[in-house]
Amino acid sequence: MELYEDDGKLTPRALLGRRLRRTRERIGMSQRALAELVGYPNTYISRVERNEQLPSEALAQRLDEVLDADGLFTDLLALVHESSVKRFTSEYLVREAAAERIEVFASSVLPGLLQTADYARETYAIGLSVKERPTLEQHLSARLHRQRVLLQDDPPLFWSIVDEAALKRPPTARDIMAAQLERVLELTELPRVKVQILPFAQAFHPMMGGSLTLLTMADGTTSALVESFATVDGTDAPPRVIDLQHRLDVARSQALPEAESRDLIHQYLKEYAA
Repeated sequence: MELYEDDGKLTPRALLGRRLRRTRERIGMSQRALAELVGYPNTYISRVERNEQLPSEALAQRLDEVLDADGLFTDLLALVHESSVKRFTSEYLVREAAAERIEVFASSVLPGLLQTADYARETYAIGLSVKERPTLEQHLSARLHRQRVLLQDDPPLFWSIVDEAALKRPPTARDIMAAQLERVLELTELPRVKVQILPFAQAFHPMMGGSLTLLTMADGTTSALVESFATVDGTDAPPRVIDLQHRLDVARSQALPEAESRDLIHQYLKEYAA
């Protein structure tokens, strides 16, 4: 299908612009007339049609209303966003497997590469929609497979900063959390796995509200993956990566040293194992 031709012929993003132009021309409306009807600049409409800019959600909704498109443009915009996330995610997994350095900030749950199967299953189950529930075991299998990167002969440096909130908030069963913390402590014995806890005593920090992963490759390039509520944002744009690296470095400076972090994890483990 033309929607999935990603060789420069037609992508979901290009299809949106093409459909807008064809729909407008079919009813004999000029760009200027359409711009006046939807209340946006003519230059904005032109850039969307030429695939130089995506419409905002508000503009997509107005186009559907004015052109009586039955949700076509809002649906296409959602498809563009979904395909962009999927493309970056697949590229991210390839990069992760070959990375020289993996840096992670985790806010409310422990990092995926450190998770046990039971802990990971609960994090997935709570986040998947009803429609996505049948894919839970598939997601889980993929995550557990990814963890092999830490155990290979020449593993990357894995350095994670974990908000204490992730230790405080357990899954439904306390024994699952106890096993999870034991797993974290085991992995921190590996020479290239570092875990630091950012304690509540440090109050606010620049990574509140989201999680971050930075992947640095052998050639020195770095890409970032930012996750927050129901969204994933990937980038390798240097200005954005530099800003995210700075935020992570500040959070790291506020975290406990490794030995003290292990002590704090042990304290929580005793509570969950009691």
